[in-house]
Amino acid sequence: MSLAAHDRRGAGDGDVRLARIMGVPVFITPSWWIGALVIAVAYVPVVRAVLPDTPDLAHLGFALGMSVLLGASVLAHELGHCWAASRLGVPVQRVRLFLLGGVSELARPPLRPRDDALIAAAGPAVSIVVAAVAGGAALVFDGRTAPWLLALQLAVANAVVAAFNLLPGLPLDGGVVLRAGVWALTGRRGVGTRAAAVTGLAVGAALVVWGLYSIGSNDTGGWLRFGVAVLTAWFVLSGALAELSRERDRDRDGAPMPLIGLVQPLLQLPAESPVADALSAAAGRGVLLVRADGVAAGLLDQAMAVELAGHAPLAPASAAAEPIRPESVLLDSELRGDPAAAVERVRAGVDPQFLVVDEDGRPCGVLRRADVYTALGEHGRQ
Repeated sequence: MSLAAHDRRGAGDGDVRLARIMGVPVFITPSWWIGALVIAVAYVPVVRAVLPDTPDLAHLGFALGMSVLLGASVLAHELGHCWAASRLGVPVQRVRLFLLGGVSELARPPLRPRDDALIAAAGPAVSIVVAAVAGGAALVFDGRTAPWLLALQLAVANAVVAAFNLLPGLPLDGGVVLRAGVWALTGRRGVGTRAAAVTGLAVGAALVVWGLYSIGSNDTGGWLRFGVAVLTAWFVLSGALAELSRERDRDRDGAPMPLIGLVQPLLQLPAESPVADALSAAAGRGVLLVRADGVAAGLLDQAMAVELAGHAPLAPASAAAEPIRPESVLLDSELRGDPAAAVERVRAGVDPQFLVVDEDGRPCGVLRRADVYTALGEHGRQ
């Protein structure tokens, strides 16, 4: 149901690893088991009303099966995010399923508004597809039978998940799409985040109002809707407030200058160049080592290169190269337009230097972590 970036903690206490799908580990949190049981118990009366001639034990078994299928639907939704992220070069650390849905934890935020929107929209798109397939199956099955009920409820549930997640407020997927739109218009991710977080607060308040209205509707399901509304409102409100808090932290800890001023010029050398020659040619510039086939071998690690040149000056420079990972690539427009977000990227990463590329993906410079911390006065973090 939502995306998270920069969270580098391990799995939470009590999390159970379910599987690794598309290379992404999937965890079930303790709250998911509680939610599955609550859904199953609440679903038993529905099964009993539609299938009155089946035994009570069958009612419970069918309700439990429905609960598991709903969990699988949420997982499919999150895997939609994962698929889109992988296609756009954004690593996914893990997926966690919990009481109110799930979250796909990204290793870093997308670099462009378009990527942010596409990754967010992929989850609801999967839910819509599942709803359409299940709805088509419900039309094929005989009415008021177990397969018909299963398909119908699966279609309705996925349609609701898609509609809910498309509401335009963080931390919902629709809020991420809204953020991307504002980001694209203003050139500042932070402005988009604040706008989408404020609408998230409005969505949460609307959910509370809907829950209170449900109590006074004299409907037998009013209290159930109230409970669902309060839980989802809590999820949305807490997520929106967390986003606003993070933006305040970024504003407080922002860089004293656009980080583009810290970018060093880039020199491209063959990866087979002797390491001593590469050091001599660098002359304080960042060095991108390129293999004979045109593929980047990595960025020259100055300290490692000095050590290697001390005892093997003719060794290939690629032996002192740091691999270039998606997390270690920065857009020059990101450094110019939103230095606070760029600082967060640097803090969240683990690499000592970052390759800076232009909008077309062409290398144009190197940003060293130590230079950023020096500019921020955080010398102890180098």
